[in-house]
Amino acid sequence: MAYRSEWPAIFDAEARHLRNTLASVLIDIHHIGSTSVPGLPAKPIIDILAVVRSLGELDARSDAMMALGYEPMGEFGIAGRRFFAKGGAIHRTHHIHAYELGHVEIAAHLDFRDYLRAHPGQARRYADRKARLAEQHRHDIEAYIAGKGPLVKELLESARQWRGA
Repeated sequence: MAYRSEWPAIFDAEARHLRNTLASVLIDIHHIGSTSVPGLPAKPIIDILAVVRSLGELDARSDAMMALGYEPMGEFGIAGRRFFAKGGAIHRTHHIHAYELGHVEIAAHLDFRDYLRAHPGQARRYADRKARLAEQHRHDIEAYIAGKGPLVKELLESARQWRGA
């Protein structure tokens, strides 16, 4: 789907709800993923990075997260993460990737986003790869993700070098 200018406002509205619900555990909250990069086509799912004091404290707020419409999904394949999905499998609207302060994935997500924002040519390259893979693997999300992997790794390394410069 083409970039939609309302995605940042949708993130802002959800971030307000999350700040109210998770005030005792939330340190910071960021819009990440393709919907956070102006001009980048994306699935219309808002990815949110939540930095928390403690995963245990966050786990204790699962009922509050469910009241906001989120399904707690545990680590969901990444150690040290808590993943939440909103909207069910068919009408998914938001993902939350929550990590304790200091987890390496926090910097990785933010560096990747900021690098693509600052380097439109690389963002276009990423968008082109995603579009080609989406066409080739319409019903195979694993193949789509695997196809993006090498470019994501390359861009993430470029982002780390850029951030360190």
